[in-house]
Amino acid sequence: MAKYPRIREQHIAVFGESGSGKTVLVSSFFGPTQEGSYSNDLWDLVADDTGQGNRLYQNYLGMRDRGRAPAPTRFAATTYYFSVKLKGGDNAAAKKRPFDALRLAWHDYPGEWFEESPSSEEEANRRVDTFRSLLRSDVALLLVDGQKLLDYAGEEERYLKSLLTNFRQGVLRLKDDLLDDEDRLVEFPRIWIMALSKADLFPDWDVYSFRDLVIERAASHLDDLRSTLKDFVDTPDALSVGEDFMLLSSAKFELSVAGAEPAEIDVTQRVGLDLILPVASMLPLERRVQWNERMEIPRKVLDTLADGAETVAGVLVGGKLLSVDKLLAKLPRVGPVVKVALPVLVAAAKMAGSQVREINSQARKDHDFLTATLTQFRLDLDQGVKDKLLIRSLK
Repeated sequence: MAKYPRIREQHIAVFGESGSGKTVLVSSFFGPTQEGSYSNDLWDLVADDTGQGNRLYQNYLGMRDRGRAPAPTRFAATTYYFSVKLKGGDNAAAKKRPFDALRLAWHDYPGEWFEESPSSEEEANRRVDTFRSLLRSDVALLLVDGQKLLDYAGEEERYLKSLLTNFRQGVLRLKDDLLDDEDRLVEFPRIWIMALSKADLFPDWDVYSFRDLVIERAASHLDDLRSTLKDFVDTPDALSVGEDFMLLSSAKFELSVAGAEPAEIDVTQRVGLDLILPVASMLPLERRVQWNERMEIPRKVLDTLADGAETVAGVLVGGKLLSVDKLLAKLPRVGPVVKVALPVLVAAAKMAGSQVREINSQARKDHDFLTATLTQFRLDLDQGVKDKLLIRSLK
């Protein structure tokens, strides 16, 4: 029996109002990886549900070949499962790696549920159950609709206030059912990223332009949302809300003269979607180390925060899993609080870019596809910051 599970699972929750582009985003995340011309020397991306994958690829082909955006999906709560399947399964390095696939669970929460009250008790229960299903996510994306920002040009605070207030009130409506006699939730998304969807509508913007607009026009409402979410969680200081920002665009949409339907969709001009996997897999590990250095985190919280981070960190620093095992053996398994982070976690989170590039290069030479993939994710994350597509909190 393998000592480690062969599949490692990460969860990401995506929130946005109706029309904010959630279905287009997930279709454009998956679709390009299925084209015959697509090439990745480290891994293949597959949809765990074939029918689901076919529908997403169909959406993508409609955009690519016919300039047709996917039809809106009203009140559809969907979780998409994608597997990043590593190559080189028969080589020597593969036999030593702790897992062969990284599974991404992408939870799409219906925007209408934050805009409209439930029509029945059954729907109210469904909303609670759906939200519970995404509590395993470390990362949540809260989409700001670029088209709405254009519609409210000069009065962006009206839209941002509405978005953040509706979301806050929607979460508050779920609070009693989610807590369900618990004082606070231990497992809960701890990193809430503000993401601009349809960023192609703002060709002159970088992520700092977006961040500055949100802070200037809606800082108090962002603070209100942060305070509300803190009321849900155990160890509320281990929570980032509105401290990380990113730009996302599924394609470049050229509108027709009438403006109702796109005249052309250029799917090659995507922004930020290649950061989804690095954000989901690397950001929780970094944040866990940051928080662990400045606060005492209860073990029950740590066990749900970036679960399995020690193994991932061991791979990042060169795949020295034996060292990780020894460090884990020295960590006390009793006591309510973890006062120090494992050295391997700190080392992985704080590696300089030059070190990561060196490990990545050597891993590729050794056909160590797992180490090469994870270090590439880290390099991609750093590049996203350099390209001003991502702001990641340093707190």
